[in-house]
Amino acid sequence: MGSESGAQSVMAAELERLGFTVERQPIPDDVGDLKGAGVPRAPYGGRHNVIGQRGQGPRSLIINGHIDVVPAETPELWTSPPFEPQVRDGLMYGRGTGDMKCGFAMLSLALGAMREAGLQTGGRLTVVSAIEEECTGNGTLASIDAGLIADAALLVEPTSLDILLGGIGIVWFELLITGRSAHAESADRAVNPIDVAMRLMSSLRGFEAELNANGRDPLLPEAEHPYNLNIGRMDAGDWQSSVPATARIGLRLGFPRAWTVDEAEDRVRQAVAEAARADDWLRDTPPQVRFNGFRAHGHVADEASELVRCLTQAHADAHGTPAVGKLMATTTDARSYLAAGIPAVCYGPVAHNIHGVDEAVELDSIVEGARTLTRFLATWFEGAS
Repeated sequence: MGSESGAQSVMAAELERLGFTVERQPIPDDVGDLKGAGVPRAPYGGRHNVIGQRGQGPRSLIINGHIDVVPAETPELWTSPPFEPQVRDGLMYGRGTGDMKCGFAMLSLALGAMREAGLQTGGRLTVVSAIEEECTGNGTLASIDAGLIADAALLVEPTSLDILLGGIGIVWFELLITGRSAHAESADRAVNPIDVAMRLMSSLRGFEAELNANGRDPLLPEAEHPYNLNIGRMDAGDWQSSVPATARIGLRLGFPRAWTVDEAEDRVRQAVAEAARADDWLRDTPPQVRFNGFRAHGHVADEASELVRCLTQAHADAHGTPAVGKLMATTTDARSYLAAGIPAVCYGPVAHNIHGVDEAVELDSIVEGARTLTRFLATWFEGAS
């Protein structure tokens, strides 16, 4: 996060090669004040989206993707260096190959093939290469606020060549737990915040279980546990012979689409407070709760919309069977387009181990997705001038 400029330069050059007029769109410092924004995690000075535009006419489409990737923790566990892509057995391995450089590759292949075949994408086609999809969504939100809107938006996320119609709500938050520090010799008389954190998380697992038991989503019938309370990181201490003073836990909570973000945050505060009251130490030294990233509402596209119907038919024309529409227990920037009244879904290649060790994409699926995308673009802009 914050080091996107090199990759954005690659995107700008590729869009120019494909005949787009390219601009770099700064992210305003106050983007966090917009409705639907996540809590900013880094300054926005010198950071930007890349926007490519070409064509004119009454018909319009946005193709959106994100340039940011998650960190590659423990690179020594990868079978090849995470930022040196390698191809083995039809898969390209590397951080971001699946999530989601493969989507941009699919787009480039489709547009290049259309140009070589003499096919036109009449009307106005806009490509948005956004930052911060992985932590706030503020890049895409800033582009919408700046007036980059269209009749529909297609996000080229890896979806296993299915149509991703929507997702659940997501919030990020941190818990700061204060203990009583000391020399390790007197650890039995101190209060180690790591021990306290483990007790607190055990209690919060009850909140997670209740949420999954009572918040079932009829559009996620096969998801037995869609609402995960994930411990993404934990920091404490600086010396093995010292009892640390504090422990900080970074968490991500999935929540039902029926909840607002404000309701989700209130439920988090309530669950933490209830767990603290049941703990001998936390009762008088309650943890601090700080929301620090995603504030993403649940979302779902209309399966009967022209966008979905057109994409479903394009997939069928390319592959012989209709694309499958689905929801997942995650979120994408499609939620910001839907909130702005713009139909939006995701469609893209087949990826493996997203966010994990040995992330990879099936290279053939990039070609297969491009076959769908060319047909979709030709149909969507048919008759546009």
